[in-house]
Amino acid sequence: MKKVNLAVVGVGAVGVEIMRILKQRDFPINSLKVFARSARQIDIDGNKYNVEAIADENFSNVDIALFAGTEGEKGAATLYADKFVKKGAVVVDNGADFRMKDDVPLVVPEVNCDAIASNKGIIANPNCTTIQALVALGGIYKKFGMEKIVLTSFQATSGAGKSATVGLWEETKELIAKNDNVSFDNISKKVNKPIGFESQIAFNAIPKIGGYGDDNYTSEEWKVVNETHKIFADNKIKITATCVRIPVFTSHSEAIYFRTKEDTGLSGIEEALKGSKGVVYTPDSFALPLDVEGKDDVYVSRVRRDRYEKNSFWLWCVADNLRKGAALNAIQIAENLL
Repeated sequence: MKKVNLAVVGVGAVGVEIMRILKQRDFPINSLKVFARSARQIDIDGNKYNVEAIADENFSNVDIALFAGTEGEKGAATLYADKFVKKGAVVVDNGADFRMKDDVPLVVPEVNCDAIASNKGIIANPNCTTIQALVALGGIYKKFGMEKIVLTSFQATSGAGKSATVGLWEETKELIAKNDNVSFDNISKKVNKPIGFESQIAFNAIPKIGGYGDDNYTSEEWKVVNETHKIFADNKIKITATCVRIPVFTSHSEAIYFRTKEDTGLSGIEEALKGSKGVVYTPDSFALPLDVEGKDDVYVSRVRRDRYEKNSFWLWCVADNLRKGAALNAIQIAENLL
């Protein structure tokens, strides 16, 4: 692999994870520029990086720019991506701004790597929930097709950014302090004011991620539908989702029900999973969020058939949402560009 001039834009939770993985994977970097809203120095695992203020950059001498966009907000890519592209760079954007544009490839490398070649300067990284699900389902889809997907996600606070994760920690500390020397029967279960979300997340579950859209589904749930259709290039799949925020720091979990087009049994599904890139299939145990934090793969278990519907199955999958659900997927796209 030739060495390239790389830019990383954004040093929040995803940006920091991008920097960490670049070093871990020994990405072939000739020069590295790190940008954010303000100039400063940051430390990641003992390595110091100088962060430049992006507004002051001339955007030249960059081959690939990795934008660590924030979900649910207009990311920096809306302001600066075109400027990098005009200077000859390819942009890989983690935000939601370009995903559904017709001329922008939306890529999960294990599923539709060929789409990278059609880029016109910008490649979109899918939503974390979608990435994880499609790595788990990709091999099954390619072998048997897919008629229907029903997905329920249990999403970590880090998917909403560092401040949301800190909010979980602070809410938990508040409740522990408030209930010191109080018997379990009389404990206070509510914080004075939610931190990071509109509702308390500590010891709770919030069945709403993003704003409400069509038919009372949230934006996160519609991302699963629309992004899956685009990545699989198949709008005929019937897809519905419920996305829930839970009091976990890192790693999303998903319970996925699906129906294949072609006839198959449980053994066929298991064989497809065993041959799927990026999947660790564990039929005799199941992975938990804490188990997969810091790991690159999507862990699949609890595969079982629906006894009442033909060609219909359940699976459970867990993945680190900051790695495979965001930073790693973007870096894998960059590696394939090279």
